[in-house]
Amino acid sequence: MCGIAGAVCSSGVDPETVRGMCGTITHRGPDGSGLHVEPSAVLGMRRLAVVDVVGGDQPVYSEDGTIVAVFNGEIYNFAELRTELLDRGHRLAASGDSECLVHLYEEHGDAFVHRLRGMFAFALWDGRRRRLLLARDRVGKKPLYWGMRSGSLRFASELKALIDDPRWRGEVDPVALHHYLTFQYVPAPWSIFEGIGKLPPGSTLVWQDGQVRVDRYWRLDATPRLGPVVEAEEAERLRELLLEATRLRMIGERPIGAFLSGGVDSSAVVAAMARQSPQPVRTFCVGFEETGFDEREHAREVAARYGTDHSELLLSASPLDVLSTLAWHFDEPFADSSAIPTFLVAKMSSREVTVVLNGDGADEIFGGYRRYALLQRASRLRVPPTAAPLLDAAGRSLRSLSRRGSLLRRVGWGLELAGLPTADRYTRLMSYFTERQKREIYTPWQCGRVAGVRSGAIIERAFEESFAGCDLTRIMDVDVNTYLPGDLLVKVDISTMANSLEARSPFLDHVLMEWAAGLPGELKIRGGTSKYLLKRALADWLPAHLLQRQKMGFGVPLASWLRTGLRPLAHDLLTDATARNRGIFDPRAVARLLSEHARGRDHANRIWTLMQFELWHRTHLPAQPAVRPVVDGQRRLRSM
Repeated sequence: MCGIAGAVCSSGVDPETVRGMCGTITHRGPDGSGLHVEPSAVLGMRRLAVVDVVGGDQPVYSEDGTIVAVFNGEIYNFAELRTELLDRGHRLAASGDSECLVHLYEEHGDAFVHRLRGMFAFALWDGRRRRLLLARDRVGKKPLYWGMRSGSLRFASELKALIDDPRWRGEVDPVALHHYLTFQYVPAPWSIFEGIGKLPPGSTLVWQDGQVRVDRYWRLDATPRLGPVVEAEEAERLRELLLEATRLRMIGERPIGAFLSGGVDSSAVVAAMARQSPQPVRTFCVGFEETGFDEREHAREVAARYGTDHSELLLSASPLDVLSTLAWHFDEPFADSSAIPTFLVAKMSSREVTVVLNGDGADEIFGGYRRYALLQRASRLRVPPTAAPLLDAAGRSLRSLSRRGSLLRRVGWGLELAGLPTADRYTRLMSYFTERQKREIYTPWQCGRVAGVRSGAIIERAFEESFAGCDLTRIMDVDVNTYLPGDLLVKVDISTMANSLEARSPFLDHVLMEWAAGLPGELKIRGGTSKYLLKRALADWLPAHLLQRQKMGFGVPLASWLRTGLRPLAHDLLTDATARNRGIFDPRAVARLLSEHARGRDHANRIWTLMQFELWHRTHLPAQPAVRPVVDGQRRLRSM
């Protein structure tokens, strides 16, 4: 596991630029560094040593030295690939996975990415052809940012490595910000900066002669499998695949543990680890004093069942002290509040282990989110078009007056979604700010900058591109292509790598995912039971009451924090002169959100989204003028 950075330019690259970029991401690889230098290409990396600790330094080279690569991630089938390469006459100097890349490229060209089973982002320079190949793993576990200016291309595992050079620090992209307010993250291919993008999951980028081409090499195929489905056989196959995916992710020379929340997914991974580990598994859990958010009791039960070496962390108050740290590590505005416990449990785990396994991906591929059942119920409703606006207004009113998880809030959601098409229902469920709410909070200047831009179009496109057999499984496929790589995987990658910790996700093994994608919807959600097949497969592994209890999620008591410990910070951040003078958000609309939330209406997610943007801006662009001259009503505001 590493962090990578580099630059290519026909007219030459300064090695110190790339050396500095690597220095910015030292936390991703504290165990060593490497740099390849030639006139038109410089590739660098920082190493977190897990596999082949002694001999696995980078960059790695072909036998004649003309092909060089730097690599971030893990290739779990590297032993098989090494045997194949040795049989074909290649000479491998080390015993790890990264060296396979250059030799596989010699054998298969760019198509060798299809041979890799794992998580990765890499850069490969073909010196003979003066050609750079960048690639990112199928699901998007490992990040890769890139930008082009005047024929020069730079790339890095983290955005901060690019923008540390003021010449590459651009303007905030208004479209990226617009999408962030909807989804709580900036979706690929955008980044928060104009002129810098993210390489999408399952994609390659080729730079040659100053020209760039991006191609997608993989997308999860959710086409339903043909033929009869026998539940018992499918449950057995699921267990086999999960055990294999877990076993592959237990390979390494450094201590390994697992996040154990007490939910079905992380518990399943711990069970699979315990069945294949000669030593007690080390498990780590974070809990809250608020009982509605605390799952430590369930985590303890699983830990006791499998005899794990279990550690807990209790969050007893709003974590003011960690917010500035998160703002620095998250290179873009990021408003998933579960980043707080994820970061803290990663910090705790890193004191004892170098690698942790987690349960990410199970909800998306087996149907675990409550929204799937809600959307399934909403799809059965038939509402006259004339009634849809009335139901929408009534639903929004009920939701604003109800508490999280209450029956009244579920009724409100049902009314609000009843008159919408499936993709629009999903967008509404996932939106922190709807299009209407964004227009209400923007200044006229900001409204003009994003006129005609709809964040829902991202969801509609993903929905239309899916080959899944029904609306329910198509929505799961949408999550695999949007929410999973844009939110969950970013949260875990940044939180773990900030603490020099590697996270591995057995449920995101692409072999397991491709098998699960073809399962019929009724094996995923049946009779109100989420993750039906997964729970059946785990019946002998986990207690029945744990499998049957309602999904809690990894949330935090954000609404109460913003009325207590975080209330002064929210007010100061969002209403002071610095925030007002950006010219992006209407100060009166922001003040109204804060006031209504304090009086009991739940605007926690929207306030948090605005706070994270402001914290990000002050952390990464402290000296940048707020905005260019803009028009606010009839009054012209000037940059400050």
